[in-house]
Amino acid sequence: MSRFSPHLRAVLQAAFVTFLWSTSWILIKVGLRDAIPPITFAGLRYTLAFLCLLPFALRKPEYRAAVRQLNRKNWAMLIPLGLFGYAVTQGAQFVGLDLLPSIAVNLLFSFTTVFVAILSLLFTSEKPTRLQWAGVGVYVIGVIVYFFPVNLPAGALTGVLVVLVGMTSNTMVSFLSRSLNRSRILHPIPMTAISMGIGAFTLLITGLATEGFPTISASGFAIIVWLAVVNTAFAFTLWNLTLRTLSALESSVLGNLMLAQIPLLAWIFLGEPITLKAGIGLIFAGLGIVLVQMRGFAALAALAAYRRVRTAE
Repeated sequence: MSRFSPHLRAVLQAAFVTFLWSTSWILIKVGLRDAIPPITFAGLRYTLAFLCLLPFALRKPEYRAAVRQLNRKNWAMLIPLGLFGYAVTQGAQFVGLDLLPSIAVNLLFSFTTVFVAILSLLFTSEKPTRLQWAGVGVYVIGVIVYFFPVNLPAGALTGVLVVLVGMTSNTMVSFLSRSLNRSRILHPIPMTAISMGIGAFTLLITGLATEGFPTISASGFAIIVWLAVVNTAFAFTLWNLTLRTLSALESSVLGNLMLAQIPLLAWIFLGEPITLKAGIGLIFAGLGIVLVQMRGFAALAALAAYRRVRTAE
């Protein structure tokens, strides 16, 4: 018998997935340095990942039946999920990493958590607390500290704009995927595979049309395969498995681990320096995210207390 409870096992598995996803940023930077064009790079990664997931998405009769029963309304949600979730968001991430340090891209993308929290609070009955608004302010201060003084070269400025487009797209995807999951029209595995396939082929066609057919080295090919099979197909499947046990808030909190993991890995493996100013900016940004989620942390504490009471009974 495992010494870990199902909940703790799910927490550890989710933390492991965030580590795999953090290593993706490092591998992408290495692949880009190996002259793999960014959009084609993203297209190859997710197309191969889609091909890996497809057999699992169609292996059960109920999965196949649900796919056949999808109507126009369902496809009207799945297609944008694929286009924004993969073609725009991931395409922007790869292009951003081609133009900016991974730490800067990570910091800008982390605003997704704050943006989603703000919109969720504004469009639900729950009003943001003063502490949560303070968290937004602290996060913004962190970004300003990191980038100040704003004296970016042309390529870096383009990278910032591209990443901001990707962050906005990622925020839209958070609400769209939540709506699809609540509707329960598809199991997460076929839903992920279908949306990934839509976005992946869009990326690949766009990349080949604009960047041409790349010459990929053996090491570059190995990176693409690893990213597709391990860091995408396997990691997404394991993450979906943890969602059966963890709440959406718990998953969101664990996802924030990447804000610390990516700078550390970039410093160790890419030699990207973490200056005192950059470190202070990252700390402020991380603190801001924590403050925005304070109401959720209180809910988690109450849930943990409830579980302890039930266990004692």
